[in-house]
Amino acid sequence: MDMGLAGRTVIVTGATGGLGEPIARRFAAEGADVVLTYHDAAGKAAKLAADLEGQTLTIRYDLGDPDTARALIDQVLAWTGRVDVLVNNAVRWGSAQPGGGFEEAPDDLWRRVVRDNVEGAVTLSRLVFPHMRERGWGRLVHVSSSIATHGMAGGEFYGAAKAALHGFNRSAAFSLGSAGDILTNVVSPGLTRTAANRHIADAVPDSYYDQIPLGRLLSAEEIAAPVVFLASAANTGITGQVIAVDAGC
Repeated sequence: MDMGLAGRTVIVTGATGGLGEPIARRFAAEGADVVLTYHDAAGKAAKLAADLEGQTLTIRYDLGDPDTARALIDQVLAWTGRVDVLVNNAVRWGSAQPGGGFEEAPDDLWRRVVRDNVEGAVTLSRLVFPHMRERGWGRLVHVSSSIATHGMAGGEFYGAAKAALHGFNRSAAFSLGSAGDILTNVVSPGLTRTAANRHIADAVPDSYYDQIPLGRLLSAEEIAAPVVFLASAANTGITGQVIAVDAGC
């Protein structure tokens, strides 16, 4: 299937993470010009860029710093003059204190988790939209989590932020769609086996798999595939949706 991504400029935030790297690799394989953002892992980003096919650009981006968001878009426009796809994959982790409930977490922790995860994605979406509108084409994909819908003890703040992103995505679909062929969707993975969380995936008890229709955890590559499809020209009619990619949980 021709994804229609050759020559398009794609921003993947959090590209050095467990999901970000395979997402970036799939876009590069489709011939896209890929922007890889990182927070601290500059060396890892440079190594990934060197390993990918086609044009790549690495840029530092802090989810909680709007100035880095504006600088990111300025650098991308100076590089290719366009922004066709934004994948909001960067994440700010945070949970209740070990041994304590969510009510005991420090205020600065929970506020940062909620604020950065929501405002980071919304800020970048607002910045890229005018350029997509100008061309009459664009795709936004926001990477969420099943915690937003299924819940998890300790995931109160992160789940709240991702649920807010679902609401933003739904309403934004109307504004974006009225401006051209501009689509926005959420991909919501369940617990996924990635290069960064092998210790977590390997510790899952056998009883957990009984709750999964496929009886296994999905790989990061299996999350990357629908992300790239939704962000491509092959997707012509899916927008405003939350797509669960979780082995059927």
